[in-house]
Amino acid sequence: MSIWFFFLCQFSVVGYALLGGVFLAFSDFIMRSLAHTSGRGGIEVMQVINREVFRYVFMALFLGLVPVSLVLAGYATFVFSGAGATLVALSGMIYLAGVFGITLVCNVPLNEALARMDLTTDDTQRFWTNTYLPRWTFWNSVRTTACTVASALLLLGLLRMAQA
Repeated sequence: MSIWFFFLCQFSVVGYALLGGVFLAFSDFIMRSLAHTSGRGGIEVMQVINREVFRYVFMALFLGLVPVSLVLAGYATFVFSGAGATLVALSGMIYLAGVFGITLVCNVPLNEALARMDLTTDDTQRFWTNTYLPRWTFWNSVRTTACTVASALLLLGLLRMAQA
């Protein structure tokens, strides 16, 4: 195994785990805490979070792992063989579908809908309580699981490849 691929795998294990931790925090206690505020307070905080997330390390890591995951999946598929290579390839595909894909298809549309809403209306409060909180948190929990699985599969794949 080339040294650059080995280091890329190690970086990705850590990256997947870090993102999974952020997603876990939201699913475990941040969204629940926002639900216990006045609806207006939770909505306002989430609107701010959704604007601020674009400016920091999270977004660079989240987006940066897309091409990295493509490289992991492709390189493991076409250059290596065996169970370890399969696990490495699966880890990249799980990140792409279960984290990046779910974000684009499920979480982002909810964030965009919330961003357009007026904090003072009853419709916004109903959307927040009946739609946004349960759906966003569910899909975020899927992302948490996908990050965790991708990280674990990649670590196991590396171990299997090292043993081969």
